[in-house]
Amino acid sequence: MHSVFSARAAAEGGIVRRQSRDIDRIVGRDRFLAEVHKRGFHAVENAGQTVIFCNNHPVRILR
Repeated sequence: MHSVFSARAAAEGGIVRRQSRDIDRIVGRDRFLAEVHKRGFHAVENAGQTVIFCNNHPVRILR
């Protein structure tokens, strides 16, 4: 989990992408989502990828 949230993009309020299976295998989904929530971030999943928006701005699905 440290590598996700210590990435430069995370520190700058950007976007980080990781394989969903790696998140599940290494830290577990519940622990990961708790950390996302604690930080006020958002995460979405699509096609086996988890995208973490490392800021607290609203996320809109455009299409």
